[in-house]
Amino acid sequence: MSGTKIAKINRLNRIAGQVRGVAQMIEDDRYCMDILHQMQAVKSALAKVESQVLKDHAACCVAEAIASGDEDEQREKFEELVVLFEKARR
Repeated sequence: MSGTKIAKINRLNRIAGQVRGVAQMIEDDRYCMDILHQMQAVKSALAKVESQVLKDHAACCVAEAIASGDEDEQREKFEELVVLFEKARR
C-alpha cells in the first residue's frame, strides 16, 4: 500500500473516532457549542481527505486520460469532475 493511501486511511480512521466522540458528547448532553465545534472539526478533516483524493484523481486518472489521447476517455473524466463540482455547490 502506498504512503498516501495509508495516510488517507489513517486520517479517515481518526475522523471515525471523532464522529464517535461527537455521538458520545450528544449522549452525555454536552454543551451544544462544544458539539458544534467538534462537528466543524470533523467536516474540516473530511474536506482535507476529499481534497487529497481529488488531487490524486487529477494526478492519476485524469492525467492518464489526457496522455492516452482518447477523446472519449478525456471527455468522461472531465464530465466526472464537472458532476462532482456541481454536487459540491448544492
